[in-house]
Amino acid sequence: MPAERKETKAQKAERIKAERNPWVMLPEILEKARQGFEAIPDDDLRSRLRWWGLYTQGDGGGVYGGEAPYFMARVRLPSGILFSHQLREVAALADRMAKGMGDVTVRQNIQLHWIRAEDLPELFAGLGRVNLTTLAACGDDTRNVTGCPLAGLDADEHFDASPVALGINRMLAGNDEFYNLPRKWKICATGCRAWCSFPEINDVAFTGARRQVGGREELGFSLRVGGGLSTEPFHAVKLDCFVSLHQAFSVARAATELFRDSECLRQYRNKARMKYLFLEYGYTPDSFLAELQDRLGFRLDSGVEDEVPKDAYRDHVGIHPQKQEGLFYAGINVLRGRLTSDQMRLVADLSERYGDGQIRTTGMQNLVVPNVRKMNLKDLEREALAGALRLEGSPFARGTIACTGTEFCKLALTETKSYAEWLVGELDRRMPDFDRNLRINVNGCPNACGQHWIADVGLQGRTVKREGKAVPAYDFFLGGGLGEGATFGRRIGYQAPVEEVPEALERVLGVYANQRLDGETFREFCSRHDDQDLKGFLSGEARDG
Repeated sequence: MPAERKETKAQKAERIKAERNPWVMLPEILEKARQGFEAIPDDDLRSRLRWWGLYTQGDGGGVYGGEAPYFMARVRLPSGILFSHQLREVAALADRMAKGMGDVTVRQNIQLHWIRAEDLPELFAGLGRVNLTTLAACGDDTRNVTGCPLAGLDADEHFDASPVALGINRMLAGNDEFYNLPRKWKICATGCRAWCSFPEINDVAFTGARRQVGGREELGFSLRVGGGLSTEPFHAVKLDCFVSLHQAFSVARAATELFRDSECLRQYRNKARMKYLFLEYGYTPDSFLAELQDRLGFRLDSGVEDEVPKDAYRDHVGIHPQKQEGLFYAGINVLRGRLTSDQMRLVADLSERYGDGQIRTTGMQNLVVPNVRKMNLKDLEREALAGALRLEGSPFARGTIACTGTEFCKLALTETKSYAEWLVGELDRRMPDFDRNLRINVNGCPNACGQHWIADVGLQGRTVKREGKAVPAYDFFLGGGLGEGATFGRRIGYQAPVEEVPEALERVLGVYANQRLDGETFREFCSRHDDQDLKGFLSGEARDG
């Protein structure tokens, strides 16, 4: 008898999804959770719980593949909109079950760690009391719908697109028609001109646009599809269409249906994102648009030229005027995205005392307190600083983000959160006069949760041999960035043990500071040097000539 063929990863994932819809299982999941981690069936533990924003957690000791009997819980914050009473409840839950801390993510969520199975009923109840949820924050479904943190505040925006982002979120998250997608599905909707929600790397991206119709100006969106990172990054392709505001929901639904029904994407888990329709299955922008319009049942008007921002760097840190006269927003630099529960409560207090109780999370892991009157700005800044929260910072502090890393992630090869904090301190000490915007993205593995492909300096975790031993290290990717002339970072072929990274960065940034042209960004500097040049700058062994 021939040996029984083992399920592939894709076959197993598709079987589990086909057997049961995780979104109808919450009572059952909670009942098992009350009995403890070991009582949860394996398919639920490692798959279905993701649809409720829960991942099994790494062992906390930095062991690759190590697992502890705890969960990471991701709280979904559509368009990054949060209110003081909600953040205060997250802080209370963090105190009771997450060792008093939480992380702001690059998709504007908040993650809690060290959650016991027995605590899940209390977690869901607490979040539900303040109208928060972990629903669809993970899994093969529509992840958090992101948007500009300054929606409705920014004087330069095309329009406030947050109602569209929130509407798409309500339409897709928890909708049984869309629980079983081939893989995760990322959407952003923004009316801002800076594209701070990074539409170029989303599966579906609505970016604000304007056109003239019969002598009148009409607001709407340009549309991009298929963006993504991971191990094979791909910029979203622009479709030749204009999406009016009232069409956006139909377009988002039709695109999600197209993705859901693309059976070719269910064959391999590592090639199940929509970008592979373009990379592997022969789709073009025109053919995708034709299929999208077939599903819509109507044709979209031809598109308009995009106003692609020159530089997508935008950390929202500092005090800036809003379009509402006399009001300002205060952007708080949350280094590495890590907040203590006391800091969460402090931000909630500040937003109530000096604003209107609103808080926004950003794609660079920071926080924004809007609607602050000028006379209150100094008091807000003083109180924030007393709680170790800054409204300013060096280019390194403002531009460095980090993924979860080995502290909690089972896939990571390097620790990232504490490391990013140490790295910023080292760079500030070594280069106190460095004065240009710079994105440094620290990523613990190749999967790009820390978005190292789109950074000026991307650090990807790995190991290298030193004196016969494997030690944690980083690969260097240089010159990435979005906006006009978007490029992915180039893997330069230089690796360094973790403790040697600051010295290498000091060398390459020192060359940039000394040799840059007028107004030249680091990305532009990298583009006019080949890989050998950049490797030489990093190593201190620049080639002659």
